Amino acid sequence: MAADRCYFCHDAPCVTACPTEIDIPLFIREIQAGRPETAAREIFEANILGGMCARVCPTEVLCEGACVREAAEGKPVQIGLLQRHATDSLMARQGHPFTRAARTGKRVAVVGAGPAGLSCAHRLARHGHDVVIFEGAPKPGGLNEYGIAAYKSVDEFAAREAAWIMEIGGIELRHGQWLGGEITLETLRDEYDAVFLGIGLSGVNALGLDGPKVEGMHDAVTFISALRQCEDLSTLPIGRDVVVIGGGMTAIDCAVQAKGLGAETVTLVYRRARERMGASRFEQDLAAQRGVRLIFEAAPVAVEGEGRLSGVVFERMGEGSEGLAPTGDRFTLPADQMFRAVGQRLGDASGLKTVRGKVVTQGSGRTDMDKVWAGGDCGVGGDDLTVTAVAQGRDAAEDIHGTLTD
Repeated sequence: MAADRCYFCHDAPCVTACPTEIDIPLFIREIQAGRPETAAREIFEANILGGMCARVCPTEVLCEGACVREAAEGKPVQIGLLQRHATDSLMARQGHPFTRAARTGKRVAVVGAGPAGLSCAHRLARHGHDVVIFEGAPKPGGLNEYGIAAYKSVDEFAAREAAWIMEIGGIELRHGQWLGGEITLETLRDEYDAVFLGIGLSGVNALGLDGPKVEGMHDAVTFISALRQCEDLSTLPIGRDVVVIGGGMTAIDCAVQAKGLGAETVTLVYRRARERMGASRFEQDLAAQRGVRLIFEAAPVAVEGEGRLSGVVFERMGEGSEGLAPTGDRFTLPADQMFRAVGQRLGDASGLKTVRGKVVTQGSGRTDMDKVWAGGDCGVGGDDLTVTAVAQGRDAAEDIHGTLTD
């Protein structure tokens, strides 16, 4: 049994490595004792999206990467698998594990129903505050619903998890509400006692390539979203020769799914060295095993084609003491479809202080604007991980609660 391999360390490095600081030895001990639902409650106490995190977290570089079994034997305790066993058991067999405190009469607006927003809303509702979530998309979940590879989250788990979270009560979800459009930060501050922004990053960075305007150039986020919501995959167009630009999880997910949809060749190109990729080595190897070619230290400089993309021109890059620099060595990859996964940017910042395209926060998500907190990918501390967004939403909720009850 996987649980039997845990040493139950006193100062467990796996707990320190988890952004939500789940008490991993404790929940594994509960599983070992035959109490998976009790284990799940321990997980959900720290991470209300523990079910999704068990599916999508890069455990190989977080909890499992820090496991003493990994250091000693090269084979960590299967923490992610054990967490999924526990959380799935509770969600399938029991109702919601938490109850609301008495109503406080305070109202909080949460903008965005992604991991940060859902985490924040749930913790605030537990404390007895009334929460309204404003979400632009038709479904809750944020990137869990629209931005994670379909093979990682099946059976509409993101939507089911969001509905389960809101069983706590005291949370109203309003769709079709975009910040800067149907709602404004000024209005929310006037009408609510506090505002939490979990708006993610809605824009996609451009590449600025030379060459003609051609069809066949897309952003990876939109492609993954379309695939996740598509009922008939045969209607989703995929090229014969696909090139993906980027080095993060979105790039890996896009490349793997393009190959799975029938592309003859899929090549992922990253401008830096392999060890600098945002995607873990595990995910890189998974992509390679599924037929994706990986090229490192090359950056796109131009596209070719007449009306339709036919090739992408790259230049080899060198990294020295002064950073990344082109070498002058160029090559061309045939491509009739290209996806860019080179990062996203903040949409409407609504007058908040930003740095490097993200909202500046202090402590547990406080912004420079009174009554406004922020967390998840839109904040400076966001790192494109569901588990980090959950931790930031939870911590902001605790700070908001403390402020409202002082």
